[in-house]
Amino acid sequence: MRRPRVRAMLGIAALLLALGGWWAWTPDIPRATLEARHASSAADFATVDGMRLHLRDSGPKDAPAVVLLHGFGGSVHTWDDWAVGLQATHRVIRYDQPGAGLSVPDRLGQYTDERGMQVLLALLDQLGLQRASIVGHSMGGRLAWRFAAEHPDRVHKLVLVAPDGFASPGFDYGKAPEVGWVTGLLRWTLPRPLLRASLQPAYADPAAMTDARVDRYHDLMRAPGNRQALLDRMGQLVLQPPEPWLRRITAPTLLVWGQADQMIPVSNAADYQRAMPQARLVALPGVGHLPQEEAAATSLAAVDAFLKD
Repeated sequence: MRRPRVRAMLGIAALLLALGGWWAWTPDIPRATLEARHASSAADFATVDGMRLHLRDSGPKDAPAVVLLHGFGGSVHTWDDWAVGLQATHRVIRYDQPGAGLSVPDRLGQYTDERGMQVLLALLDQLGLQRASIVGHSMGGRLAWRFAAEHPDRVHKLVLVAPDGFASPGFDYGKAPEVGWVTGLLRWTLPRPLLRASLQPAYADPAAMTDARVDRYHDLMRAPGNRQALLDRMGQLVLQPPEPWLRRITAPTLLVWGQADQMIPVSNAADYQRAMPQARLVALPGVGHLPQEEAAATSLAAVDAFLKD
């Protein structure tokens, strides 16, 4: 069977085809409208590597820096609670990946891990940060551990929240996943009820998936170019066996995982710990794929203690 997140995306596309174009048609929302709804201020944007990125930079500028990287289909908003808690003692930097949230699509049309590392490095250099702790969730977790392996001198500590990277059904090494024409309909169609159905497996507690969160995800996926970028990101993903990179990581590492994660199961943590014996695991009972949203206080306490240690 395919991993639940792939089944969810393919299931949505198939349903869209059956339901009819007039109901499924979902146009883009102008960027100005989305920024008025979801940016905290006009200062939340910076040009990095020639692209206008949505960037939040809070906390004391002379404090230890921590960079938060969101996952597939996510945005800076997934870190709202953590950012509030961390900014008392850290400079907290979070940004929407190109083609996600309020950031424009990548100017090169590239969404590989290599490109993601280029953008992250450019951001650190632009902010004058020689070293920072890196926190990554899911897809952002994969980018975080790749960056820690490739640029060990730039990473102080590493926090991986349900990180992606190991092969699984539907995600083979050396081969991009299939993105068929039915899935391609997402460029023009995204009814809110079907998006809600695709998000449901990410939360162990259905009450955590509030209407406001669904509205935000729905809005931001409708930013001009974001749906095409999402499809391109899927189509450009070519996993490689991660152990050679993981064994090169020297930064102290914390794994944070929900024990009820249906997207990337907590059993994957053992694969990381075999490659990184120094990594510690915090497993959260009754929590799904988004600990930073579903169990913000509990998960933040573990991360805050690790960063301060």
